[in-house]
Amino acid sequence: MVRSYPPPDSREPHRPSPLQHTLLEDAQAFVLGTLLCALGIQFLTAAGLVTGQTAGAAVLLSYASEWSFGTWFFLLNLPFYVFGWLRLGPRFVLKTVVAVTMLSVVSRLMPDFVGFDVLNPWAASALSGAVIGMGLIVIFRHGASLGGIGILALWIQERFGIQAGWIQLGFDAVLFAIAAIVLDPWLILASLLGAVAVNLIISTNHRRDRYVGR
Repeated sequence: MVRSYPPPDSREPHRPSPLQHTLLEDAQAFVLGTLLCALGIQFLTAAGLVTGQTAGAAVLLSYASEWSFGTWFFLLNLPFYVFGWLRLGPRFVLKTVVAVTMLSVVSRLMPDFVGFDVLNPWAASALSGAVIGMGLIVIFRHGASLGGIGILALWIQERFGIQAGWIQLGFDAVLFAIAAIVLDPWLILASLLGAVAVNLIISTNHRRDRYVGR
Protein backbone atom coordinates (compact mmCIF):
# COMPACT_ATOMS: atom_id res chain seq x y z
CA MET A 1 0.00 0.00 0.00
CA VAL A 2 1.41 3.36 -1.03
CA ARG A 3 1.63 5.79 1.83
CA SER A 4 0.36 9.25 1.00
CA TYR A 5 1.89 12.43 2.34
CA PRO A 6 0.28 15.84 2.72
CA PRO A 7 1.50 18.43 0.22
CA PRO A 8 4.37 20.64 1.46
CA ASP A 9 3.24 23.72 3.28
CA SER A 10 3.26 26.51 0.71
CA ARG A 11 2.93 29.26 3.27
CA GLU A 12 5.83 31.35 4.42
CA PRO A 13 7.82 29.86 7.34
CA HIS A 14 6.70 32.55 9.77
CA ARG A 15 2.98 31.88 9.25
CA PRO A 16 1.03 29.88 11.86
CA SER A 17 0.17 26.30 10.98
CA PRO A 18 -1.78 23.47 12.64
CA LEU A 19 1.55 22.29 14.06
CA GLN A 20 2.49 25.63 15.57
CA HIS A 21 5.06 25.38 18.34
CA THR A 22 4.15 26.27 21.89
CA LEU A 23 5.76 29.18 23.71
CA LEU A 24 7.84 26.75 25.79
CA GLU A 25 9.04 24.96 22.66
CA ASP A 26 10.02 28.25 21.07
CA ALA A 27 11.86 29.30 24.22
CA GLN A 28 13.97 26.15 24.43
CA ALA A 29 14.71 26.38 20.70
CA PHE A 30 15.92 29.96 20.98
CA VAL A 31 18.14 29.06 23.93
CA LEU A 32 19.63 26.07 22.11
CA GLY A 33 19.96 27.85 18.77
CA THR A 34 21.62 30.96 20.15
CA LEU A 35 23.98 28.91 22.33
CA LEU A 36 25.13 26.92 19.30
CA CYS A 37 25.57 30.06 17.19
CA ALA A 38 27.42 31.85 19.99
CA LEU A 39 29.77 28.87 20.34
CA GLY A 40 30.40 29.01 16.60
CA ILE A 41 31.22 32.72 16.84
CA GLN A 42 33.60 31.91 19.68
CA PHE A 43 35.43 29.44 17.43
CA LEU A 44 35.65 32.09 14.71
CA THR A 45 36.86 35.00 16.79
CA ALA A 46 39.30 32.92 18.84
CA ALA A 47 40.99 31.83 15.60
CA GLY A 48 40.80 35.27 13.96
CA LEU A 49 38.41 34.09 11.25
CA VAL A 50 35.42 35.73 9.59
CA THR A 51 32.10 34.60 8.19
CA GLY A 52 29.47 35.93 5.81
CA GLN A 53 26.31 38.00 6.09
CA THR A 54 25.63 40.43 8.94
CA ALA A 55 27.44 38.22 11.45
CA GLY A 56 30.59 38.51 9.34
CA ALA A 57 30.33 42.29 9.26
CA ALA A 58 29.93 42.30 13.05
CA VAL A 59 32.99 40.05 13.43
CA LEU A 60 35.13 42.33 11.24
CA LEU A 61 33.99 45.43 13.11
CA SER A 62 34.77 43.77 16.43
CA TYR A 63 38.34 43.15 15.21
CA ALA A 64 38.69 46.80 14.24
CA SER A 65 37.17 48.36 17.37
CA GLU A 66 36.81 47.93 21.10
CA TRP A 67 33.19 46.85 20.80
CA SER A 68 32.32 43.16 20.95
CA PHE A 69 30.69 41.06 18.25
CA GLY A 70 27.48 41.01 20.30
CA THR A 71 27.25 44.80 20.41
CA TRP A 72 27.89 45.21 16.69
CA PHE A 73 25.54 42.38 15.77
CA PHE A 74 22.70 43.92 17.74
CA LEU A 75 23.25 47.40 16.26
CA LEU A 76 23.67 46.24 12.66
CA ASN A 77 20.38 44.36 12.79
CA LEU A 78 18.27 47.32 13.88
CA PRO A 79 17.63 48.79 10.38
CA PHE A 80 16.68 45.39 8.95
CA TYR A 81 13.69 44.97 11.25
CA VAL A 82 11.79 47.55 9.20
CA PHE A 83 12.22 45.49 6.03
CA GLY A 84 11.32 42.34 7.92
CA TRP A 85 8.10 43.90 9.18
CA LEU A 86 7.14 44.91 5.64
CA ARG A 87 8.09 41.63 3.99
CA LEU A 88 7.52 38.92 6.62
CA GLY A 89 5.14 40.40 9.17
CA PRO A 90 5.24 41.29 12.87
CA ARG A 91 5.27 37.73 14.24
CA PHE A 92 8.43 36.83 12.36
CA VAL A 93 10.14 40.12 13.25
CA LEU A 94 9.31 39.89 16.95
CA LYS A 95 10.73 36.36 17.12
CA THR A 96 13.80 37.53 15.20
CA VAL A 97 14.34 40.44 17.60
CA VAL A 98 14.29 37.96 20.50
CA ALA A 99 16.75 35.61 18.77
CA VAL A 100 19.13 38.42 17.75
CA THR A 101 19.08 39.94 21.24
CA MET A 102 19.73 36.56 22.85
CA LEU A 103 22.66 35.85 20.52
CA SER A 104 24.11 39.31 21.17
CA VAL A 105 24.03 38.74 24.94
CA VAL A 106 25.17 35.11 24.90
CA SER A 107 28.06 35.77 22.49
CA ARG A 108 29.21 38.62 24.75
CA LEU A 109 29.27 36.28 27.76
CA MET A 110 30.65 33.21 25.99
CA PRO A 111 34.38 34.19 26.21
CA ASP A 112 34.04 34.34 30.01
CA PHE A 113 33.15 30.65 30.07
CA VAL A 114 34.77 29.09 26.99
CA GLY A 115 38.39 29.40 25.87
CA PHE A 116 40.91 27.45 23.81
CA ASP A 117 44.57 26.68 24.52
CA VAL A 118 45.02 25.08 21.09
CA LEU A 119 42.82 25.96 18.12
CA ASN A 120 43.81 25.22 14.54
CA PRO A 121 42.15 27.78 12.16
CA TRP A 122 40.92 25.05 9.80
CA ALA A 123 39.42 23.05 12.64
CA ALA A 124 37.92 26.22 14.11
CA SER A 125 36.34 27.07 10.76
CA ALA A 126 34.83 23.60 10.26
CA LEU A 127 33.52 23.44 13.81
CA SER A 128 32.08 26.94 13.65
CA GLY A 129 30.31 26.13 10.40
CA ALA A 130 28.85 22.97 11.89
CA VAL A 131 27.50 24.46 15.11
CA ILE A 132 26.30 27.71 13.50
CA GLY A 133 24.54 25.74 10.77
CA MET A 134 22.74 23.56 13.30
CA GLY A 135 21.91 26.57 15.48
CA LEU A 136 20.37 28.39 12.52
CA ILE A 137 18.26 25.36 11.60
CA VAL A 138 16.85 25.25 15.14
CA ILE A 139 15.99 28.96 14.96
CA PHE A 140 14.57 28.75 11.42
CA ARG A 141 12.31 25.86 12.36
CA HIS A 142 10.71 27.98 15.04
CA GLY A 143 9.70 30.80 12.72
CA ALA A 144 12.57 33.21 13.31
CA SER A 145 15.95 34.18 11.91
CA LEU A 146 19.05 36.04 13.00
CA GLY A 147 18.03 39.02 10.91
CA GLY A 148 20.48 40.95 8.80
CA ILE A 149 21.08 41.11 5.10
CA GLY A 150 18.82 38.12 4.40
CA ILE A 151 15.75 40.15 5.37
CA LEU A 152 16.84 43.06 3.17
CA ALA A 153 17.50 40.66 0.30
CA LEU A 154 13.96 39.27 0.52
CA TRP A 155 12.51 42.78 0.53
CA ILE A 156 14.57 43.83 -2.52
CA GLN A 157 13.58 40.64 -4.32
CA GLU A 158 9.90 41.41 -3.79
CA ARG A 159 10.22 45.10 -4.61
CA PHE A 160 12.65 45.07 -7.56
CA GLY A 161 12.71 41.46 -8.75
CA ILE A 162 16.40 40.86 -8.00
CA GLN A 163 16.95 37.36 -6.62
CA ALA A 164 17.72 37.34 -2.89
CA GLY A 165 20.46 34.74 -3.34
CA TRP A 166 22.40 37.02 -5.67
CA ILE A 167 22.10 39.93 -3.26
CA GLN A 168 23.46 37.87 -0.38
CA LEU A 169 26.24 36.47 -2.56
CA GLY A 170 27.23 39.98 -3.60
CA PHE A 171 27.28 41.17 -0.02
CA ASP A 172 29.47 38.25 1.03
CA ALA A 173 31.84 38.86 -1.89
CA VAL A 174 32.34 42.47 -0.80
CA LEU A 175 32.70 41.41 2.84
CA PHE A 176 35.37 38.82 2.12
CA ALA A 177 37.19 41.27 -0.18
CA ILE A 178 37.38 43.75 2.70
CA ALA A 179 38.45 40.97 5.07
CA ALA A 180 41.26 40.03 2.65
CA ILE A 181 42.72 43.50 3.12
CA VAL A 182 42.98 43.25 6.90
CA LEU A 183 43.35 39.51 7.52
CA ASP A 184 45.95 36.93 6.54
CA PRO A 185 45.05 35.22 3.21
CA TRP A 186 45.25 31.79 4.84
CA LEU A 187 42.69 32.88 7.43
CA ILE A 188 40.39 34.00 4.61
CA LEU A 189 40.70 30.59 2.93
CA ALA A 190 40.01 28.86 6.25
CA SER A 191 37.00 31.12 6.79
CA LEU A 192 35.53 30.05 3.46
CA LEU A 193 35.46 26.46 4.73
CA GLY A 194 33.16 27.49 7.56
CA ALA A 195 30.91 29.51 5.27
CA VAL A 196 30.54 26.53 2.93
CA ALA A 197 29.81 24.23 5.88
CA VAL A 198 27.00 26.49 7.13
CA ASN A 199 25.30 26.61 3.74
CA LEU A 200 25.65 22.88 3.11
CA ILE A 201 24.14 22.01 6.48
CA ILE A 202 21.20 24.37 6.00
CA SER A 203 20.50 23.35 2.40
CA THR A 204 20.64 19.65 3.27
CA ASN A 205 18.67 19.69 6.52
CA HIS A 206 16.25 22.61 6.34
CA ARG A 207 13.46 21.69 3.93
CA ARG A 208 9.77 22.46 4.31
CA ASP A 209 8.74 19.11 2.86
CA ARG A 210 10.58 17.33 5.68
CA TYR A 211 9.69 19.58 8.60
CA VAL A 212 6.33 21.30 8.92
CA GLY A 213 6.30 22.56 12.52
CA ARG A 214 6.19 26.30 13.00
